[in-house]
Amino acid sequence: MKTNKSTIIIALATLLFGLLIGWFVFGGSTEESHEGHDHAEEVAGEAETWTCSMHPQIRQPEPGDCPICGMDLIPLDDEQDEDTDPMAVKMSKTAMQLASIRTEKVKATEPVKTLRLNGKVETDERRIASQSSHIPGRIEELMVSFTGEFVQKGQVIASVYSPDLVTAQEELFEAEKIKDSQPQLFNAAKEKLKNWKLTESQIEQILQSGKPEELFDIQADISGYVTSRNVNVGDYISRGQAIYKMADLSRVWVLFDVYEQDMPWVKKGDKISFSVASVPGETFEGRISFLDPVIDPKTRVAKARVEVANSGLKLKPEMFASGTVEASFPAKAGNISVPKTAVMWTGKRSLVYVKAETETGVNFMMREVTLGPALGDSYLVESGLDEGEEIAVSGTFSIDAAAQLAGKSSMMTPPESKTMETPQAFREQITAVANAYFEVKNALVNDDAGTAQKAAGKVSGALENVEMNLLEGDAHHHWMALQKQLEDASKMISETADIEKQREHFNTLSEAMLETTESFGLEIDRTYRQFCPMAFDDEGAFWLSESDEVLNPYFGDMMLRCGEVKQTYRKGQRIFKTAENQNTQSAGHNH
Repeated sequence: MKTNKSTIIIALATLLFGLLIGWFVFGGSTEESHEGHDHAEEVAGEAETWTCSMHPQIRQPEPGDCPICGMDLIPLDDEQDEDTDPMAVKMSKTAMQLASIRTEKVKATEPVKTLRLNGKVETDERRIASQSSHIPGRIEELMVSFTGEFVQKGQVIASVYSPDLVTAQEELFEAEKIKDSQPQLFNAAKEKLKNWKLTESQIEQILQSGKPEELFDIQADISGYVTSRNVNVGDYISRGQAIYKMADLSRVWVLFDVYEQDMPWVKKGDKISFSVASVPGETFEGRISFLDPVIDPKTRVAKARVEVANSGLKLKPEMFASGTVEASFPAKAGNISVPKTAVMWTGKRSLVYVKAETETGVNFMMREVTLGPALGDSYLVESGLDEGEEIAVSGTFSIDAAAQLAGKSSMMTPPESKTMETPQAFREQITAVANAYFEVKNALVNDDAGTAQKAAGKVSGALENVEMNLLEGDAHHHWMALQKQLEDASKMISETADIEKQREHFNTLSEAMLETTESFGLEIDRTYRQFCPMAFDDEGAFWLSESDEVLNPYFGDMMLRCGEVKQTYRKGQRIFKTAENQNTQSAGHNH
């Protein structure tokens, strides 16, 4: 009995020990297996998503090229620091390097605007003179027979036969016979000859010879170059008639064109440096001595006059000149500027991305700024930034693309607005303006500056037919502002044959036309708001199109398909389309 009890105790102890060993072995393996599984999931969760800075709808699990434009894909970082503004865009160092994002601190600046002016060398009007004949008669000989010849003052330039002068000499001889009894008559006869510019010595020679001279020499009154010859040998001329026109070119004028928008910055006394193509490598300098008080109604420019000494006659009338003038702005505390590449301009808003650093990394926050005048490659900032803040100055569109992809505020986020209630008659009138605008757009697509000028004139004509009294209240005031923008931009296009300047003014015209379309609506079934990110040195630009086919007016044939449809407008309303919905339309986007 005792033996059986001992055996049972030993068996139970063995079983308990086995269970304990099994728990340690199998329980530990299960835990290790779970730990390994969790780690694998953690590794898989660290995989990056790659996107295109220009087409944020593209997402791929690995790096490569964008299937639309061919640009290198950049990694997308969706993590967000709890202490960071939810609308900020976080960028990893790798993403910043791949997107070529560069930042600079905002600094105080001395506001100086560099204006580039075009002009032409002209003859100084005060140094132009007509060489007249003081004797009536017939031209017997011309000593200066062609234009451009230099004439020295006192030089004999022509010989004239004058019957009137022969008669006057005979009167002088008769008066000489009675000069003792009637000296006044003799003096009067001499004065008559002097009035015909005969000198005292010439009169004495005539008296000594005792017979009248039939031919008389005409001497130059000034020194200069003959610019025109008005008579030929054998012509009969009257007293005071111009034989030659002459100009003194020892000093000349250079007249520069100053456009309307630049007139506030150009003033009398400003120093200007200029060059001419025929004298390569040499720079001339002068100061503005006179500004036209009126604007030419055809060219819309005023002339700035620079007087220049012309040693060696290097400057010849009608030569073209290119000059620069440094225009200083009134100095005030807190003047700051930012590079143009830092600003994303939507037409209504000017935006920059401000950099901030936290313990977890770098993020960028979009901020709206108010811009002042352009200063060469930068803008003055009126408000929105403080000195010392750090902003992105390159790669801003990559940051904005990341913001779009994350569903945050971006330049592409259209401001909320509603189409104003307007009479159909008014919409029909502004539709005529839009149709003329499309002609301008299509001319620029075809690189046809001449047609663009004519079409811009049609825009002005259509604007004159818009009846403003059809609108009331806010709509009336809103149209007044838009109408002026449309008029100014179309006028600037019609007044220049330079297609690049036309495209700059077309950008302004497009912004006003898009605002008109959004605010009032058009009597057109569908129109399209299109965008090119490469226009104006990657600043980007919009335009309105009557077709969903992308034909770029800012590059024409050079980059005809660069761009994409951003919005579709229907008759009387707007339809917003996000970037994800544009995949089909933007498939034809080429750079």
